[in-house]
Amino acid sequence: MTETDWRRKIGVHFTIPAAKLIAHTPVTPDFITWLGFFMTCGAAGLIAGHHLLWGGLGVLIAALMDTLDGALARQSGRVSKFGAVLDSTLDRLSEGVVLLGIIYVLARNGSAPGAVLAGVTLMLSFIVSYIRARSEGMGVQCSEGWFTRMERVIVIALGLILNQIVVALYIISVLSLVTASQRLLTARRKLRPVDTGK
Repeated sequence: MTETDWRRKIGVHFTIPAAKLIAHTPVTPDFITWLGFFMTCGAAGLIAGHHLLWGGLGVLIAALMDTLDGALARQSGRVSKFGAVLDSTLDRLSEGVVLLGIIYVLARNGSAPGAVLAGVTLMLSFIVSYIRARSEGMGVQCSEGWFTRMERVIVIALGLILNQIVVALYIISVLSLVTASQRLLTARRKLRPVDTGK
């Protein structure tokens, strides 16, 4: 299931009705994007302070904001290319700041292997998104994969809420590696020259 599928399902229950209401207000999609990012920063601060339950809930609420900005842009007719770039940029920063908060907690607790695992998770999460962005920059869609950003956010939030951070990091790392491989294979298939036999 692709990230688009996840967002569509969530949109049916939350983002579309909410976006229709907000579309009649002065609130802009970019404002929602920034709001979600700052909420994520607040969640990361809670995580760093070892308030894992509240940090996990904050991550989930911020993720809902992230699904709302695009829906609001479509409902209000304010879709823009810059808005898409801003959204993608803050998505990466949001993932990074949450994982930095987790790295801080694990390092402070004396878990060097856990902190390294969180760093690996950060790297693999970024590479999944990078492959998609690079491929789409070359003109091909590359949203395939079992484990995209929405799944990563849900797993890390559950890991925080249930106080099972290391388990969540292992899951994200392994499935992100699988997804990166899937996307590389997809990009290779779509971008390699067609062999004409000449």
